[in-house]
Amino acid sequence: MKTPLSSLDPKRRSFLKLSGLLGLGVASAALLPAEKAEALLFGKKEFKVTKTKLSMGSYVAITAIHPSRDQAEEAIGLAYEEIDRLGKVLSHYDSASPVAELNGSGKVGGIPEELSEVVARAMYFNRETGGAFDITVKPMIDLYRDSFAAGNTPAEADIERTLQRVGSDNLVYRNGVLQFAASDMAITLDGIAVGYIVDKVSALMSKHGVVNHLINASGDIRVSGNAAQGKAWTVAIQDPEKKKEYPDVVSMTEGAISTSGNYEIYYDREKLFHHIVDGRTGRSPQLARSVTVMAPTVLEADALSTGVFVMGPKAGVEFIDQRSDYRCFIMAADGSISHSRNWKA
Repeated sequence: MKTPLSSLDPKRRSFLKLSGLLGLGVASAALLPAEKAEALLFGKKEFKVTKTKLSMGSYVAITAIHPSRDQAEEAIGLAYEEIDRLGKVLSHYDSASPVAELNGSGKVGGIPEELSEVVARAMYFNRETGGAFDITVKPMIDLYRDSFAAGNTPAEADIERTLQRVGSDNLVYRNGVLQFAASDMAITLDGIAVGYIVDKVSALMSKHGVVNHLINASGDIRVSGNAAQGKAWTVAIQDPEKKKEYPDVVSMTEGAISTSGNYEIYYDREKLFHHIVDGRTGRSPQLARSVTVMAPTVLEADALSTGVFVMGPKAGVEFIDQRSDYRCFIMAADGSISHSRNWKA
């Protein structure tokens, strides 16, 4: 699933309340402890240190394998500090962030390097996917959320009108200034920024000598090195039915994996309107239930799991099969499963 970079926004809290009324899984997160930590000793020279903390509007779990418990805990602490720092830069919920300034005024100058990098990569994947991945869909998501919060289904006329405010072609970055070429636009980086942050945090931990680690930001996962006792990390694909009957399990020692699904954040019982939106049509795609992408970085896996979800199973698999660096595993709405040629269970 894709999660917001912050849960502090009043509209986000209203959405969580709506989700609870609809019986959605998102609201159950409020029942979890805000922070959990543990350290286990394997043999005489290896500690497994794990910490889970509420961050970026979701739960981020970091596990480190290292001979020194203190060094592992220090690296994890630095990782969470970096997550908080980058989250403030890239979140559209924080009124002080450059993203919020852009959304509010249509223009922002002197943007941080991190925002420049994320937007540049978002524009790249928008072109690569033929518009299936688009960070300018925020007005449409807002329409969905606000309509259902008021007890209404979005009207066709409202969808068509809002669609005029969507399109990455109207997002311009020139001479250090990021701006919209059309009025009333807005961006959300929820489908790519978490991946970017996890990649940065992974590099930070390796720089501080903790190479063996796994970072899980609510389904956006980066692994490095080995798990305990030199074994590979094991990652299970989420079951949309939440019955713990995992559709597949993969072993990894390096790289990233991310899952996008319509089963976590949706606005109506039929799931015709959910948080994944096709910016070309203004509708939520209906052909897939879950898309998992493996890639060298979480940013790539993050963006492509959303893009492939929008494409649909057949077109999505064909897209990934043309790119050797990526793999995908797709659960369709009809219950069928498909995957790229190079997918290995």
